[in-house]
Amino acid sequence: MKYISSKIILILLGFSVVSCSSSLSEPDDPGGTNPPDNPNPDINYTEIQPYPQRSGDPNKGYEYLINGDYMNTGIPYEAFLLGYGEDETNVLQREGDNSVIPHDFTAINAENGARVVAMNCLQCHSSSINGEFKIGLGNYAFDFTINRADQVQLASTAISYLYGTDSKEWEAFEPFKKSLEILGPRTITETRGVNPADKTTFILTAYRDKNTLEQLDNPAIAIPDEVIPSDVPAWWLLKKKNALFFHGIGRKDYARAMITMVLATIKDVDKAIEVDQKFKDILAYIKTIEPPKYPFDINSSLASQGEEVFLKKCTGCHGTYGNNPTYPNKLIALNTIGTDPALSNFYSDNTPQANYFKDWFNTGWFGQGENSLEVIADGGYIAPPLDGIWATAPYFHNGSVPTIEDVLNSKNRPKYWSRTYISTDYNTEKVGWNYQRVNSKIDSNTYDTTLKGYGNQGHSFGDSLTDGERTALLEYLKTL
Repeated sequence: MKYISSKIILILLGFSVVSCSSSLSEPDDPGGTNPPDNPNPDINYTEIQPYPQRSGDPNKGYEYLINGDYMNTGIPYEAFLLGYGEDETNVLQREGDNSVIPHDFTAINAENGARVVAMNCLQCHSSSINGEFKIGLGNYAFDFTINRADQVQLASTAISYLYGTDSKEWEAFEPFKKSLEILGPRTITETRGVNPADKTTFILTAYRDKNTLEQLDNPAIAIPDEVIPSDVPAWWLLKKKNALFFHGIGRKDYARAMITMVLATIKDVDKAIEVDQKFKDILAYIKTIEPPKYPFDINSSLASQGEEVFLKKCTGCHGTYGNNPTYPNKLIALNTIGTDPALSNFYSDNTPQANYFKDWFNTGWFGQGENSLEVIADGGYIAPPLDGIWATAPYFHNGSVPTIEDVLNSKNRPKYWSRTYISTDYNTEKVGWNYQRVNSKIDSNTYDTTLKGYGNQGHSFGDSLTDGERTALLEYLKTL
């Protein structure tokens, strides 16, 4: 390998594409179902029925999650280390080549034998809360406000110089390069922390044959310019869910839905079949993940009062907790929940893009066979389980509300707000992130709720609570 400045190789580190956050997306917001003075007393919803899932080995699933080659193209290993240096944290306690690279990358052998560093699921599905690393906690700090393909030509020059364009390293890097060129300029968000998973998935389907999964030279359908954001949900909620995604469109086989991420790198359907067989084990592992316990003091007397409020106002949509938990699996209609409709409408509107997306999954390889995926767009958003709700700020399907107190008091929600993205910058009274109200969008750390898809309206059920009831309810939610 030729020597080249580490500053050039460092550019490669921005070349991650979104992982599988879209496959497990669901809104993270607490709240009520039908307060006595609700101006719309009718709760319109669809109750989603369960579908039998494949069983798997959670131990094998964990191993494949952190060391597997499901993403089989990336940056040559030596070039990655040259640019990044060795990471001594090793929070996953991995061995060998993986012991010195960040937890959200994996050293694997590409199909041609080249040793490369590929992204893994933990880029979007792990983070820290109060200084503690947690697999399954959504990455609330990822920055998609930049075009990750801006420097792809310079990176290509670096790799070609180091190894040559006729090398196996270049051959293993090139599919990664092509994916970034396709995705980078089309998946830029307006604020840090939100995720373009839905737009990413649509782009990947537009550039793939639905049956062979081979990459197309040009998109099969026009790709919309707008990027509708989503939050990254907590994996530990999955075990209770009868449908995937914030909007509940992912029905039937979960493992099949989860592998949509491999469309960013695979050659054809043969690799998808291989990964599909192993993701049932990852699903089994995900089902073992439990939410982190609230690490601060809880006023038990106040929490007991809050439980009474919760049982009266919240269980119809969000279920019950404790020794005999229940969860109703309701998809709440937009005219009831009232939250920003853009993400849901993208799939339920009768547009060529929505119809293409549903047809691509339902009639192509993903929708075939015994373990098929089905996309059903009824419209609305899932009312999620609230396990570990204290750790999953910001709230709503688009991460537009920084604390649970603001969820429960719609009049107090900030129009423009910013935060530090530091895991210890936590507000125990409001239950969520400390934040600053600002008068306008200042930079990429500012959340602007006036933008399409970024709205913080709706879910106003908590407005009828007294201040005392709201404080008690917040204390109870810390216990979940």
